[in-house]
Amino acid sequence: METSGMETRRLPVEVITYILSFLPIADRKEASLVNHTWYFAAQDSLRQENILYNIPATSASLAAIESLARRRVSCVSLTSLDSSTVSRDVIQAVSCHLGPHLQSLCLRGSSLTETAFVHLLLACPCLSSLDLSGCNSLFMSGTLLSKSETIGQARQALTNLQELNLAGLRYLSDLSFNRLTGCAPHLARLSLARCHLTFEFDPYRGTSNYNSSALLSFRNLLRFLKERASSLRALDLSGTSITSPAMRSLVQVEGLRLRELVLQNCRDLSNEAVGLLCTHQPHLTALDLAGCSELSDRAALAVSAGLRALQSLCLGKLQRLTDRGFLGIAELRSLQRLDLSECSLVSGSELVKVCSTPELRPSLASLSFAFCSLLRDSSVLSLARSLSPSLRVLDLSSCVSITNVSIQAISSHLPRLTVLRLAWCKELTDWGLLGVEEPREERNHRRENLEQDPKVLSDSTWNESRKQHQASLQALQQLQELDLMACSKLTDTSITKAIRFPALRRLSLSLLPEITDASLVAVARGCQSLELLSMSHCGKLTDKGFMEAGSSLRRLQHLVISGCSQLTRQTLTAISRECRQLKSLDVSMCHGISMADIELFQAQLPLQTCVQSRFVGGADLSFTL
Repeated sequence: METSGMETRRLPVEVITYILSFLPIADRKEASLVNHTWYFAAQDSLRQENILYNIPATSASLAAIESLARRRVSCVSLTSLDSSTVSRDVIQAVSCHLGPHLQSLCLRGSSLTETAFVHLLLACPCLSSLDLSGCNSLFMSGTLLSKSETIGQARQALTNLQELNLAGLRYLSDLSFNRLTGCAPHLARLSLARCHLTFEFDPYRGTSNYNSSALLSFRNLLRFLKERASSLRALDLSGTSITSPAMRSLVQVEGLRLRELVLQNCRDLSNEAVGLLCTHQPHLTALDLAGCSELSDRAALAVSAGLRALQSLCLGKLQRLTDRGFLGIAELRSLQRLDLSECSLVSGSELVKVCSTPELRPSLASLSFAFCSLLRDSSVLSLARSLSPSLRVLDLSSCVSITNVSIQAISSHLPRLTVLRLAWCKELTDWGLLGVEEPREERNHRRENLEQDPKVLSDSTWNESRKQHQASLQALQQLQELDLMACSKLTDTSITKAIRFPALRRLSLSLLPEITDASLVAVARGCQSLELLSMSHCGKLTDKGFMEAGSSLRRLQHLVISGCSQLTRQTLTAISRECRQLKSLDVSMCHGISMADIELFQAQLPLQTCVQSRFVGGADLSFTL
């Protein structure tokens, strides 16, 4: 955008806000530095995205909270809260400045007191989402919301609450669950993941007073579901011991029409239970059965037959699932997301058949075959051709059998990909990323030929072959995330030429032992929107590379360079000078960087930076500024 500062000052803030709304978030942040008008326009544009702001419980956060209040921020996450004076000050500031217009509040894992929580809760009358996962200190005593006057005030504050996350609460009981949910009459989404729900034992023995202060029972949950059947749409019971009889009772609750159900790692869940679910809850649009180890093809077939409206299906880590389980997947015409990661007996053959028929093909936007070792190039090629119009996210991590054929098929047919994960695909080589057909006689001497053949190494020759084959990785210009970790045959030859993506925000090149400073500099210059860069255990990186690349990494927020043994304090100096937005840095196992170097680095960067370091024979150290 080449509009001059004088011209932009004459534009109304609303117009600038509208213009900035077309930019990625990282670009909006940069645009906010132009002048005051652009700053306020950018903040207004960011607020419209409902961005979650993380606020640590430190004294430095107090001024930031007042600034966020001027932007009328509506979604915040408070971290590291405890009973300290600083935490109380942060809670007081949030209550005073942000509370009146907060819509989403996350307190995950906090150790705040009941008094502080109630004070904060009553200051937030517009909450629609509340996350209390892991807040065990709140429920340990069993007295939360026990006073009648407090309950009345809490009902007023939570009258608009639609989403409640109670995952991982060790001390959650029927009594405390009833008190809290009783204050939120319009709940639509509830998570009890990893809570100690009792399914077999009935403490009430026919009575209807479900207010045990000692345990959380399925009988009481069932009572809740019957009362809220008309409004509840999403339920998460991951990590619980739900049984077939319990599932039968749950899915047959009169009037219950769930849209989303998450049952990750419910190891007692049976094929029969999934069949009951599909029969009685046919309106589900999202189902997650990852890690339910007893499930087999029968469960997958039941899903295809009964859940025709399904849009998202996760069947990861089902070791008994085979390709036969997808014989009916053509029935899922609305499917947009499919996760088959760690299904070791799945090759994708049935999905290929369905996707090869246009009238049966689902419009998949996200597909994961991570750790599916039976996946072959032929399947990837067919899927890439078939899913070209719709696919945006593809995860083939640890698909150890795929080769350059797959990466060239992806580059040729999936130009709209935004996320591509190829970690641990060790057969990928420079030829694949460059889109150059590998000569037959040279396949056993890849690295030697790439280093010695001047025709391959010259930019002009490479550009010509890129036009001819149209299969270079660089064709994926919409990529925002790329993972090439442990693709150990890749070298500077391909990284310096193919990794040039203006919109790329996350990149992993860890465990690539052959890349050097040339790759680091090329990546920095070709991917200047990077916010996360991981290059751990790249032993040939030196200080010179970071000194040259630093000026192109101005937006970097997270950097992982652990195990890069040649790096010294000069790298830290370059990073602290150029990467002023850095939030975390991992230099563990960098033997050339001392504790004194880290302390000096801490003093040179803003307060949010966290540095991790591990010394030989020592423990991990974490410094938060």
